[in-house]
Amino acid sequence: MRADGRKYNELRPFGFERDFTEMANGSCLVTFGKTRVLCTASVDEEVPRWLRDTGKGWVTAEYSMLPGSSPERVRRKNSGRSQEIQRLIGRSLRAAVDLSAIPERQVTVDCDVIQADGGTRTASICGGFIALHDAFTRMISAGQMAEHPITEELAAVSVGVVDGEVCLDLPYVEDSTAEVDLNVVMTSSGKFVEVQGTAEDGPFERKSLEEMLDAAEIGIKEITEAQRNLLSSPPVDRSN
Repeated sequence: MRADGRKYNELRPFGFERDFTEMANGSCLVTFGKTRVLCTASVDEEVPRWLRDTGKGWVTAEYSMLPGSSPERVRRKNSGRSQEIQRLIGRSLRAAVDLSAIPERQVTVDCDVIQADGGTRTASICGGFIALHDAFTRMISAGQMAEHPITEELAAVSVGVVDGEVCLDLPYVEDSTAEVDLNVVMTSSGKFVEVQGTAEDGPFERKSLEEMLDAAEIGIKEITEAQRNLLSSPPVDRSN
């Protein structure tokens, strides 16, 4: 058992609150344990210059930790870490979208960390997917698109080796002392989108990597099932 009472292959309590804000095309407050991230999806009727007249759209992301989201105040700046994380979020979300189905449109998914306790980038991807899906659903309802461009569910989770044990969904207390730290992004069909891994305390064996990927797959299946259940009903109609 872990410090918080979970089994090694057990996720923290998690959930998605749709339409947490009403101004964006889609929004979601995602919670994993004490980690909370507000994800919003905004549609722009213009794509980056290099995509003009290609018949394709674009999905991008921005990420930031808000002041007060961690014990030490985070300054309002776009750090190198934030840029690296938002590129990961953008790449991951694009993997679940048929960009040719959103021609000449760009959707920006903003992920603002309200409270950080480990796994903020993976939570951003999970919540960002909900916000993005709802934004597209509303565009279809408004007659702006003929078909839904989302190809399948997408989620991410952290996994690592802590005190010699493979642990799923690390809070900060585990992440800060992990011998190995891994972030895994997968689709609901079991395909990998991205795997980010680092040995923090000496190299690790292939067997450990396979065990971590197996644990991540268990967690991602649970998350994508929750996403599918939530999205089986459309978001609230705002046309009236």
